[in-house]
Amino acid sequence: MTTIASEQLHTLAPIGLEELVERAALLARVDRKYVLPVATARQVIALAPATTRVLEIDGRRSFGYRSTYLDTPSLDSFLTAGRGQRRRWKVRTRSYLDTGGSWLEVKTRAPRDHNLKQRIEHPDAELVGGLTAAGEEYVGSIIGAGLAAQLRPVLATGYLRSTLLLPESDSRVTIDVDLGWTALPHGRDLDRPGLAIVETKTGSTPSAVDRLLWRLGHRPSRISKYGVGMAALHPSLPRLKWHHTLDRQLSVPRAA
Repeated sequence: MTTIASEQLHTLAPIGLEELVERAALLARVDRKYVLPVATARQVIALAPATTRVLEIDGRRSFGYRSTYLDTPSLDSFLTAGRGQRRRWKVRTRSYLDTGGSWLEVKTRAPRDHNLKQRIEHPDAELVGGLTAAGEEYVGSIIGAGLAAQLRPVLATGYLRSTLLLPESDSRVTIDVDLGWTALPHGRDLDRPGLAIVETKTGSTPSAVDRLLWRLGHRPSRISKYGVGMAALHPSLPRLKWHHTLDRQLSVPRAA
């Protein structure tokens, strides 16, 4: 398993979950994602502002996550996202493997190119075979009952996450390593242990970590864990806006 060096994370002051949520919930936000070698992700921690704090729960500073993505038989979520359509959406369940709990999350586009995330408690969709009745009703209230009724699990992702808070802007930074994808229900796997996905979650102003990465020569990548996972594990699907990331950063060969 790839990990962010614990000695680097432990140089940062801790922050508890309740305070982190209070200060940086940012359910409406601008997300910037970077695909980096794990060594560069460690460098980000080393060069981050001295006031940076790291999420700590029960002495842990890195946590296992599992996400199960749902889509329609015609892959409406995948295609609308990959084509950059304004009325796009993403539905997933997210399970916190180390701390417990699972949530159903619906991401949509808000005005001014912000992402809006809404969620309720819900079991892992793969484990229960899809959405519960309450989950389907909740999703239907956001994207429409017709679409919600068609959703079924199509992709699972797993990763190890560390979360930073930048107090000056109340921005969050997540660093995901040990990246893996599995096509559902019983499909192929893709693993990229040497890579990290660093995501900044801010208001409209870039964070100190964004500016740090720009100085180091890194620019935001077009990546969605769902989008690249589906395109990588189903070679017949179009690569759409993720083709550069798949070709050059994830090194996924094209179908012959």
